[in-house]
Amino acid sequence: MSFDSLLDTSSPVRDGESLPLDALRAWWEGAIAHVHSIEVEQFPRGFSNLTYLVRAGGDEFVLRRPPFGAQPGIAHDVLREGRLLAALRPTYARVPAVVALCADAGVIGAPFVVMERVRGLIVRGALPPSLSFGAAQLRALSSAAVETLAGLHAVDWRVPGLQSLGKPDGYVERQVGGWTKRWTAARTSDVRDVERVAAWLAANAPPTGEATLVHNDFKFDNLVLDPADPTRVRAVLDWEMATIGDPRLDLATTLGYWIEPTDPPPLVQLGIGITALPGNWSRERVVAAWESATGRTAGDPVWLFAFGLFKVAVIAQQIFARFTAGHTSDPRFARLDAAVAALGALAARAVDTNRISDLS
Repeated sequence: MSFDSLLDTSSPVRDGESLPLDALRAWWEGAIAHVHSIEVEQFPRGFSNLTYLVRAGGDEFVLRRPPFGAQPGIAHDVLREGRLLAALRPTYARVPAVVALCADAGVIGAPFVVMERVRGLIVRGALPPSLSFGAAQLRALSSAAVETLAGLHAVDWRVPGLQSLGKPDGYVERQVGGWTKRWTAARTSDVRDVERVAAWLAANAPPTGEATLVHNDFKFDNLVLDPADPTRVRAVLDWEMATIGDPRLDLATTLGYWIEPTDPPPLVQLGIGITALPGNWSRERVVAAWESATGRTAGDPVWLFAFGLFKVAVIAQQIFARFTAGHTSDPRFARLDAAVAALGALAARAVDTNRISDLS
């Protein structure tokens, strides 16, 4: 099996999302190195900031910029992400090295960050046909993912460049309130389950616990795996929402993306992970393994799971709102309203049944 056959692949840039190559090359020569030409393709599968593969001077780089039409905020602040990665890499090697930051929106139309390309396998809604992976390997991958999350929560964040990332005090309350405000701002129709879950989360929120580094979007398709051993995590990507806060909410986000085979078909078919395949851990086991690896208590798993689903629903709604406003033509976004409804329904069922697994 060839290494390249398992790599995350790039494609031609989508219509309306191209970069001005002459301006980019002129900036590149002043900021990075002299190059005769630059070639750009796009990694097409992400749902947040736009990610491009740049070939320059015989090397490959990754360039990230905010989506067209996105509202300002931490989630699209790629300069903040770049500074975070530069501060984090000396103590946590599983992140890409930052090559350069550009705050001048006049170069390509928005600020951007250039980083090294970490070559590896990224698994999303399905395993690559060339990868022979059974239940035992998926169990090992589940274990590796949770161990990696727990490792993030053990990072010493009291260092320059990290300790100023967030305000740990009152983190849980702010997160619930913040995502509720984002829901209100992005809402295009009433989704009663989402509204009810939002109110329940606010009424039952736990007090904020001890602070750690928080990734805030930890899921399988943000992990770069070693193609020679796909149960080993080489890097963690997409740090745009990282902060300092309560690690239980990081676990909550992971649970929101951790689809089980008995979940509603629209969620299983959404392709946001491989966790519905036989062999993966249940959400209950994920919580238990995280507690064991960190020595922490997760608290009420139903609250965490409902919060994770609510947060994912808001993210999907924000993207759907950009699509309906005409800021993106990506056809994947046209039916995200159905995903929002399914996420809300599953969260409501978890609350009503007081369970996080086997919710069929």
